[in-house]
Amino acid sequence: MNLVCGIDEAGRGPLAGPVTAAAVILSADFPFYLLADSKALSEKKRITASEIIMDAAVDYAVGWVWPGEIDNLNIHYASLLAMKRAFYLMHVRPEQVFVDGKFTPELSVPVTAVIKGDIKIREIQAASILAKTARDRWMIRYSWIDNRYGFEKHKGYPTKLHRQRCLAIGLSPIHRRSFRILP
Repeated sequence: MNLVCGIDEAGRGPLAGPVTAAAVILSADFPFYLLADSKALSEKKRITASEIIMDAAVDYAVGWVWPGEIDNLNIHYASLLAMKRAFYLMHVRPEQVFVDGKFTPELSVPVTAVIKGDIKIREIQAASILAKTARDRWMIRYSWIDNRYGFEKHKGYPTKLHRQRCLAIGLSPIHRRSFRILP
């Protein structure tokens, strides 16, 4: 059996919170009709798909890089680090890895960057779904700790509401200081 892993990230653009990446290996009998780019699915469909992926995948893992690390590295290198962390958290080693985008992390197996891989490769689609749902869930739960910013609504992305709250309140511990948040 030729094991293929897909890796994708979520959270490059937000002003707050972690960047996450997921690595996923699917079996040949996985219900592929559930998959699409995570941005093309409704939140409800993403959550349903993520539960099935976690239950039916050969293996999967989610890697996290935190705001302080993002500020120290920059978002590009932080995204690659999240991908690397996700890959090395898996227990099963694939023979090939496909990563969405132009750049790849350094891994112990062959890695290929695929532009628009999240619409071309099933394993990347599954990784996209897991990374997005994990990050969104984390941002919602963080809003239970600090509800002043509306993270449960915008998940840290640079919305008008988010920027207004930052201006009025200041920055939270999970804001990315290296990002242009305030005018």
